Amino acid sequence: MLRELLYKGHPFSGVNYQFWKVRINFFMKSIDRGIWNAIMNGLYIPMTVVHVEKSYDELTDAENKKVQYNCVAKNIITFALNLDVFFKVSQYNSAKEM
Repeated sequence: MLRELLYKGHPFSGVNYQFWKVRINFFMKSIDRGIWNAIMNGLYIPMTVVHVEKSYDELTDAENKKVQYNCVAKNIITFALNLDVFFKVSQYNSAKEM
């Protein structure tokens, strides 16, 4: 379903970025505002008290949800890109970098 929604228009090709950004912003916020926050704030990395990155098994439900927002945002962005742009941004770890 997500793919069909994104491909009703044309995928981003590097032209009219401001138009695409507003549309993708609305789309992500309609799913969950936390997805757009993952883009604006960058990748959420849960840390222990001594600032060591937590393993997946140590995450609380709230932390796992915040980490998941970045994954969802990256998925939405890559579905909304044409092939040339996709390969330029697919190697980044965070949706914000994309």
